[in-house]
Amino acid sequence: MKNIVMENQMNVSLPSTVKIVEVGPRDGLQNEATSIPLEVKIKLVDQLSAAGFANIEVASFVSPRWVPQMASSSEVMAGIQRRPGVLYSALAPNMIGFEAALAAGADEIVIFGSASEAFSQKNINCSIVDSIARFAAVALATKQHGLHLRAAVSCAFGCPYQGDVAVESVADVVRRLVDLGCDEIDIADTIGVATPNKVHAVMARAAREFPLNQLAGHFHDTYGQALANIYAALEVGVEIFHSSVAGLGGCPYAKGATGNVATEDVLFLMQGLGIETGINLDAVVDAGAYISSFLGRKSSRTGNALLAKRG
Repeated sequence: MKNIVMENQMNVSLPSTVKIVEVGPRDGLQNEATSIPLEVKIKLVDQLSAAGFANIEVASFVSPRWVPQMASSSEVMAGIQRRPGVLYSALAPNMIGFEAALAAGADEIVIFGSASEAFSQKNINCSIVDSIARFAAVALATKQHGLHLRAAVSCAFGCPYQGDVAVESVADVVRRLVDLGCDEIDIADTIGVATPNKVHAVMARAAREFPLNQLAGHFHDTYGQALANIYAALEVGVEIFHSSVAGLGGCPYAKGATGNVATEDVLFLMQGLGIETGINLDAVVDAGAYISSFLGRKSSRTGNALLAKRG
């Protein structure tokens, strides 16, 4: 029986190509305590653009009191060298943020909703239903201006306050985001507690509410499970994944823990599986080395290994 199960797993057909959304310049850098100069942020985005990413999360138009690191978002958007065909994304949680993102030339607007009622109440003092309803005006304006609309479902696999999150709770949030007209929906493991079996269940259930090829996996590596979870999502047929160059960004709910999975590690995995990404791994390694050097730390595991191999 064990041999039969193993054979079935090995015969799973994986996607031949995937899209990697680079989130380091926004989701990664916003967690850094060190103030990062404008020119460093711009150079990092330009390096990532040159590496071949089709989608880069660059900015967050929120109150600088909440996220001081993102206070220069307009200047970053104005300073980068835009490449044709690349979506430069910005988080915009309200109409004030949307107007700023629009003025800055964002190609994609990102909104979010939690699958955990406890997380929603603790972080923004309202219910899941009310939180998503607040995005209706942003979603409508985004579509009216012909921009791409992406949404993230946070705490889709677990919550720092309530613990386990039901699969049906994720499905409910996905349905509500679909009603807003989203072009892509990210299923996010905010605290990095997912394991492959849960990934299979959540992704398969979400795909009953929204096209599978428009769902993305956003995995954190808090417990070292991110690559295993990405592989599990590939088995379901997910074709979009988020990652952060050099593993930028920690997990605010697990002190000292790793946050976003490193882009270099994801690219090395895809390369080994024969899955096309259209991204130059060596160029990403260079970008990771650049920002890691500025921050005074080592880069990702794959980045460090390939840099050492170069001699």
